[in-house]
Amino acid sequence: MTVAKYGALWRELLLLLCLAFFLTGCTGGKPATDPVTLKDPVPADSLKAIFSLTIHSPDGKSHDLDAVLFSVPNKRYRMELTGSLGIGVASLLWLESGWQMVFPTEKMFMEGAGYMVGLFNDPSLPLVHIHQVAGLFDGKVLPENLEVKSMRDSLGTDSVAVKIVEGRDASGRDFTYAEKNGEVLWLESPGRDGCRERIVIEEYKEFVGVKTPSRIYFVRDTTTFLELRVRRVSRGKPFGTGTWRLNIPRAYQRIGGQ
Repeated sequence: MTVAKYGALWRELLLLLCLAFFLTGCTGGKPATDPVTLKDPVPADSLKAIFSLTIHSPDGKSHDLDAVLFSVPNKRYRMELTGSLGIGVASLLWLESGWQMVFPTEKMFMEGAGYMVGLFNDPSLPLVHIHQVAGLFDGKVLPENLEVKSMRDSLGTDSVAVKIVEGRDASGRDFTYAEKNGEVLWLESPGRDGCRERIVIEEYKEFVGVKTPSRIYFVRDTTTFLELRVRRVSRGKPFGTGTWRLNIPRAYQRIGGQ
């Protein structure tokens, strides 16, 4: 299968990856690859976020999905996306040893390694920085170890002064963000093909004592492709062992990856 044939699917599912999936990866069948299992207990800093999202397709259509994220920050993540009637749309497992993503309705899967998740052979599609995306649910908007290069004051859309900051993260990626009253309004970085990719935060809420972005827009160039609405966040609760195991039937076709 060529990129052209499944590119549309990726744009509607992974352009968002920014979250997703469904609890225990109930795809059934024999695995196409050997899944990694973990024996160590879930630490106290585990996080579970329940949210909904709307994907805007290039053809002008919108798709509403429900999602859940299981996170042990900077260690491992499981994300589930479900559509109408609770039908599973996509499931992702990210571990330090590698990641797998399965699309059960399409009978396809992807796999790779590293913290950047996505379709590596199509530079027109965004790659997802898994730690950055998962960190949003933990109230962490800016990349860790961001080195500030410059600051300036500017007027926001409401004619109120905002601070514009330019910086670079530990991997060398350049970022620009706007801040007002201690809150990040948007965060922008160049995409692989030079197009601007921006995360816009419209509203913050406090979940379990942590101020967290609750309404987020993901914009590529000037087009919004994903809206995210956080409904609930819980912390410090153990997850089932099935959370960290993703079975992929041998009949599923592999696409993209590394």
